[in-house]
Amino acid sequence: MTTLEQATIGEDTVRRSRGRKRPIWMEKPNPVVQVLKFVALFVAVALVVVPFWSIIVTSLADQEAINDAGGGMLMWPDGVTFDAYQAVLSGGVVTRALAISVGVTVFGTALSLAASAGLAYWLARPGTVFSRPVLMLLLGAVLFSPGIIPTYLVVREFGLLDNYASLVLPVMINAFNVIVMRAFFQELPQELFESAYIDGASAFTVLTRIVLPLSKAVLAVVGLFYAVGYWNAFFNALLYIQTTDKWPMALVLRTFVVNQSAIGGEQVGSGEALPPQLPMQMAILVIAIVPILLVYPFLQRHFAKGVLIGAVKG
Repeated sequence: MTTLEQATIGEDTVRRSRGRKRPIWMEKPNPVVQVLKFVALFVAVALVVVPFWSIIVTSLADQEAINDAGGGMLMWPDGVTFDAYQAVLSGGVVTRALAISVGVTVFGTALSLAASAGLAYWLARPGTVFSRPVLMLLLGAVLFSPGIIPTYLVVREFGLLDNYASLVLPVMINAFNVIVMRAFFQELPQELFESAYIDGASAFTVLTRIVLPLSKAVLAVVGLFYAVGYWNAFFNALLYIQTTDKWPMALVLRTFVVNQSAIGGEQVGSGEALPPQLPMQMAILVIAIVPILLVYPFLQRHFAKGVLIGAVKG
């Protein structure tokens, strides 16, 4: 083939490639589309931020500001007072419920992560005995839930009623989270495991020294899922916890804010002159929301990577 023929073929190839339409993600953004995206994102953010801002402002308001607003929610602060937070956190139901929720969330999340990671690693190892039937059981658990009545009967037969263990053990392992962790473990380089086994390392050593340090992303995602579930769960407490002194924060929030009723005849806040009821309700709501919001920034770096697990192969 002569040089002229090669040049002609090259020009034809370039001409055909120029005539072919580029993928949509390579095209120059349309200004109208960009504006519409910005408006849509702004509306979505406003729908989340504005109600939360109103809750915070109302929780910091005094009786005069509440009266000026007609007894409803506020949008702009007219004087700031922390009387509602001081009354709520100075003892009583909310303080005790907050301590219970923190303990259940921390202990439950740690236990769930340990159990899920161990089960996922066992299922991810090739040639594991009975791994296929157990995996089928997990997939079945994702599709079919046992139901409220059978779960309650199991909890009662094990003597877990009115016990903090009833808030953790029935939901300790989430089948979906185990499947996600198993998929992540299977993507790790198998050569590392083989080298460790040749050096005489046990399966537990490989899990704790190699697998878990390389799995910070999936651990952050699954741990956040478990923590949010434990912190926000009130239905299990409503079913299994019969003593009001053992109620977690979510159940106290539902009873006081939604039902607007006392809890076992006990005063929610302490002090001779309590703040208005609406700021106290909003203060309890803020206290119930903020802990999860404070945890997320520490996990955001790993969470952004972990949510893409399984989306990209290779």
